[in-house]
Amino acid sequence: MTATSPARIATIAAVPVALLVGVLAFWLLGGFPTAAATGTVRTDAAAMDEATTATCRALVARLPETLGGLNRRPVSAGPEQNAAFGDPAIVLSCGTVGKRAIPQDAQLLGLSDVCWYPEERGDETVWTTVDRQVPLRVVVPAKADGAWLVNLSAPIVATVPFTDPGTTHC
Repeated sequence: MTATSPARIATIAAVPVALLVGVLAFWLLGGFPTAAATGTVRTDAAAMDEATTATCRALVARLPETLGGLNRRPVSAGPEQNAAFGDPAIVLSCGTVGKRAIPQDAQLLGLSDVCWYPEERGDETVWTTVDRQVPLRVVVPAKADGAWLVNLSAPIVATVPFTDPGTTHC
């Protein structure tokens, strides 16, 4: 009868433990990558006057196909006023937001020359511009990284005219 060496016993014990740790780490890091969604994102298209339509078309035309690493996706309605990026979809709507009363104590954020009013709504944050002649809204799901919002500033500043927000300051 042959005795099993301590090194062999250690190896036999270590292999299953290493496999278990590897599988656990793989699972915690997200497992196999999945393909990003490319399907159509549901959007609404509100009626707009001619000037608003022209401004929104200019903005949407200036948006890149990839924004902050998020790929652009088709929208179900109003492609001249809506754009969607990434998965979960982050949706920009132009001209569809009426003038809203901003609370006096609201925290406004100035991001690269655009003044935003962020509102937490359940599992998403709704960002609304307060300093543009044509109102804009960006809906960012909680699961998405909203930090790329500043990447929208250049196209907004270039196409959507500034308006003084009045007593509200960023």
